[in-house]
Amino acid sequence: MSYQSVNPATGKVIETFAELTPDQLEAAITKAADCYAVWRRKRYAERAVVVHNAARLLAANVDAFARPATLEMGKRIGEARGEVEFSARILDYYADHAEGFLAPVKLDPAVGEAHMESSPLGIIFGVEPWNFPYYQLARVAGPHLMAGNVLMVKHAGCVPQCAAAFAKLWIDAGAPAGLYTNLPISHEQSDVLVDDPRIKGVALTGSAEAGRSLAARAGRNLKISSLELGGSDAFIVLEDADLENAVKWAVWGRMYNAGQTCCAAKRFIVVESLADRFISRFKAALAALEPGDPIDEKTTLGPLSTEAALVMLLAQVDRAVKRGATVLLGGKRIDRPGSFMEPTILTDIRPDNPAFREEFFGPVALFFRVNDEAEAIRLANDSDFGLGGSVFTADVARGRRVASQVETGMMFVNNLSWTDAALPFGGIKNSGYGRELGDLGIQAFVNKKLVRIASMEAPR
Repeated sequence: MSYQSVNPATGKVIETFAELTPDQLEAAITKAADCYAVWRRKRYAERAVVVHNAARLLAANVDAFARPATLEMGKRIGEARGEVEFSARILDYYADHAEGFLAPVKLDPAVGEAHMESSPLGIIFGVEPWNFPYYQLARVAGPHLMAGNVLMVKHAGCVPQCAAAFAKLWIDAGAPAGLYTNLPISHEQSDVLVDDPRIKGVALTGSAEAGRSLAARAGRNLKISSLELGGSDAFIVLEDADLENAVKWAVWGRMYNAGQTCCAAKRFIVVESLADRFISRFKAALAALEPGDPIDEKTTLGPLSTEAALVMLLAQVDRAVKRGATVLLGGKRIDRPGSFMEPTILTDIRPDNPAFREEFFGPVALFFRVNDEAEAIRLANDSDFGLGGSVFTADVARGRRVASQVETGMMFVNNLSWTDAALPFGGIKNSGYGRELGDLGIQAFVNKKLVRIASMEAPR
């Protein structure tokens, strides 16, 4: 595997990085294990000093962290700044709340007394994607470091500068050597890590294929894993929705991060009586987006992360059209340097079309018309994925009812805002299992130990 910075807005190579040798990897594991022996005994307040320091450094150096994300994977600079700021809030959140989340829980047995207590497991191995090169790291680092674990992370090959910057952040924050380790390693070396008895858990955000492979290997080693594997989220618009609000959220929900978001709005399901007006406004808004250098504040459409990502997405669109889909907008590469794709809307997508089941990781929206609420729910649930979704309606009680019936890990009523450290993030079906963020996010890699105290006669 190659670790290489390539600016997707220009196609030019910035820098190439060497993978770790087997001896370097072994030394890194040993250092992490030595660190865990000390870190696990630190009080929450001591851990919080380091994690708060990291948050403070992120918040104080937003541009310095944001710029590499824009240069390496094409994230528009305003979005990159927002990601850095959110990452700082996540770290602060866990530094403030970890002790309360993991406090002993009193139980009430018939005889004596009992409680559940939480303790760390050891070294956690994280495999993280490129689309949010800091947020993805913060949402594992905040909870699991505060829980007393240590982290070794294989970041995506196309964002090595972001990976190195986040690792240096912990050194600058006063973390002990081995607390957080960045691993530029191959897939084969990842397997070595999962097999190593010093690694106690595996967290992955990536494709369903990668999740199946890593989870199977973790399972063979009887190790805990958590997986977030993307989605094909439904965006339901009912006939009583505020159309202006729905269209604004539709544009943001599909085009944020150039559409390269796991919980983006991807399948737009609109009740027939509102469908023509919705698609007219949605199409016009997408068509008005202007491609440009993502470092330029005025740019409204950035590139895809890599040339390979663009080629794959174009092939998906071509395959969908050959199987009967209609292109309402876009569908092609933009004629300019860099990996840019036209905002695209596909419709007439039948269940036998591969597009009906696939995730489109980029600026491609699938549009469906339905007769009523019940049909909208059925179509939303007819998916192999189950990460997020949203529903727009003037009746909040109706929105709650629809949200409860959609089979997914997260639902949003009249919004699509998931950027809150207190809200658990994760899905079901092919979107994976486990949750990150919130109270649930810190529970993934801790031992929940029962302690019972009682003076009892032994059974005869």
